[in-house]
Amino acid sequence: MQTTAILILQNGTIFYGKNTGIQGTFLGEIVFNTAMTGYQEILTDPSYSNQFIVFTYPHIGNIGINSNSSESKKIHAKGIITKNLSSIDSHYTSQKNLVQYLQENNIISITDIDTRKLTKILRISGTQYGCITTNINISTQKILKKILKYSKLPKLNITLKKTTKKKYIWYPHPLSTNTKKKNINNINFKKKKLLHVIVYDFGIKKNILEILFKKKCSITVVPANTKIKEILLLNPSGILLSNGPGDPRTCLESIKQIKKLLLYKIPIFGICLGHQILALAAHAKIIKMKFGHHGSNHPVKNLINNRIFITTQNHNYTIDPNSLNSNIKITHVSLFDQTIQGISLKNSPSFGFQGHPESSPGPHDIKILFENFIKNMLKKESTCQKEKI
Repeated sequence: MQTTAILILQNGTIFYGKNTGIQGTFLGEIVFNTAMTGYQEILTDPSYSNQFIVFTYPHIGNIGINSNSSESKKIHAKGIITKNLSSIDSHYTSQKNLVQYLQENNIISITDIDTRKLTKILRISGTQYGCITTNINISTQKILKKILKYSKLPKLNITLKKTTKKKYIWYPHPLSTNTKKKNINNINFKKKKLLHVIVYDFGIKKNILEILFKKKCSITVVPANTKIKEILLLNPSGILLSNGPGDPRTCLESIKQIKKLLLYKIPIFGICLGHQILALAAHAKIIKMKFGHHGSNHPVKNLINNRIFITTQNHNYTIDPNSLNSNIKITHVSLFDQTIQGISLKNSPSFGFQGHPESSPGPHDIKILFENFIKNMLKKESTCQKEKI
């Protein structure tokens, strides 16, 4: 059943549309995503926490929802904004339609609005805070005051709400912290000839873990604020800093621990938020972008070999190029706006990438970064073996 819904932006712009999700009044940050496919993966990406997603593609929902395409256990977006939302699903993998999925996850939606106009506002004015409400009698001025108050709330470390509460060994498709291995420290990964990757969970996506597993890695996922002492006891071959939501500058304890880990020359791979945390640990600065990058069609140039990659992006923050020191080398840049997309550290086998190399959804062009991470770990393990001999 459709009801009337209203979208109000912090600049006072009002859109009238329809609602097919849950009813109520919700506040959030509004970002637009240009991907044409992969709406289920986008909705279940923890990086979208506290955000309303504007889908610029005019029609979503037609392939329905299935149990295998989610990147986490639930929808993390605050709500969705789209031109058309299909209540009819037609695909052999579909188990339910998108409208049902939104209702089950208590997600508000607004449809039948001019998403092109809305996207232009966001591009010109920058990312906006806003409100979606099904209360058509509510005072606009009252809502604008709520939005202003919401926009001025202190920026908190959202990763602490998204991270795992305890460490666990990851196997394909558990999506939980359950493990039969009670004492992770006693597992002999070297004897099993597996590369042991420690994943700092800032809001991890399932496909990142699946790629590592397929590359013969044993994976231990740890909370965002895990101390260096506990990391070293796990005897890692390498460390992955995952994607996640929010402002990386609020992740003070994580930055502190990664800064210490860099001294041990353990291979580190940072993805999206993890890339930004790596940069902060290397004494660079992070700035907020005007409207960020959200989509699966972003061209990125590798400055080492001049190759161009089409990538998936999802971030509102970027490294300040004026803050780089001599230890940080830029490896990739965006061909849309020349923002920094990749870095490597000269005094450590560590690198980061701003986009999403796990490509879920999106093109697989930049998956080669996982191969680079594997090579760094193999080199580290080989060096350790020679030192023992």
